[in-house]
Amino acid sequence: MIETAQAFGVDIGGSGIKAAPVNLEKGEFAEPRLKILTPEVSTPEAVAAIVRQQLEHFEVPETAPVGIAFPAPIKPGRPLDFMANLDQSWIGVDVTAVFSEACGRPVVVVNDADAAGLAEQQYGAAQGQNGLVIATTLGTGIGTALIYNGVLIPNSELGHIELPKGKGDAEKYAASSVREREDLGYKKWAKRLTKYYGLMEKYFNPDLFVVGGGVSRQSDKFLPYIDIKTPIVPAKLRNEAGIVGAAYFASTKQ
Repeated sequence: MIETAQAFGVDIGGSGIKAAPVNLEKGEFAEPRLKILTPEVSTPEAVAAIVRQQLEHFEVPETAPVGIAFPAPIKPGRPLDFMANLDQSWIGVDVTAVFSEACGRPVVVVNDADAAGLAEQQYGAAQGQNGLVIATTLGTGIGTALIYNGVLIPNSELGHIELPKGKGDAEKYAASSVREREDLGYKKWAKRLTKYYGLMEKYFNPDLFVVGGGVSRQSDKFLPYIDIKTPIVPAKLRNEAGIVGAAYFASTKQ
C-alpha cells in the first residue's frame, strides 16, 4: 500500500464492491480505487473473497486499519437481521466475523450511510459543524446518518419514516429512483423532498442537512426548491464518501 495512506476502505453495494487506500490527513484516495462487480449470487463467502482480493491487490499491510461500509444496520457481535441489497444468506451472520476470517485480520464494519455521513463530517460539507447533522443519501432508497457534535449515532433508518396524509414510506415516495421511475421534474421532486425533510426538521431540529448520492451532482436543480428552515447543502465527497468514511471509522477503532 502506498506510503501516503493510513487506512484502507471498502464500500460494498448491490452492484459493485469498491476499495482504495485512504489518506486520512486529506480525506481522499491515496491511489485510484479498484471496483469489482458484486457477484450475481452475493453470498457472504463470495463477497468476502472479493474483499480479500482487493486487500491483496493493494498489498495492504496487516497493521493498517481496514474499514468496510456495508448496506445494512451493523451491531458488532450480533447477527444480521435484515438484508435488502445482497443475498438473503447474510441474515443470521456476524458480518464482522465473516470478513475478519476471510481477510485473515481484524476488520471494522459500519453501515454504508453512516460511513458516508462520517466522511462528510470529517472532511466534507459538515466539517466543523456542531450540533446535530443529518446526512442523507438519495438513490435507490434514502440512507441516513445522524452525527451529534462529531459523534455517530449508528444505524438510523430514517428513509423509512412514515409521511403524513397517506404518502407512506418516505423512500418509496421521494427517493431518486422514484423521481426517475415516475419521470418527475426536479421542481416537482423537490416538493416531495420538502415533505420529507420538513418532517425530519419537525422531529429532530437538526443544525444541518447534507444531501449525498449520485443525484447530488445536480443539486442546483432541486436543493433551492426544498422549502425548509434548516440549512441544507450538497455532499462534497460524493461517491468517495463510503470508502473514506469506512477507512476513517476503522482508524478510530484501532
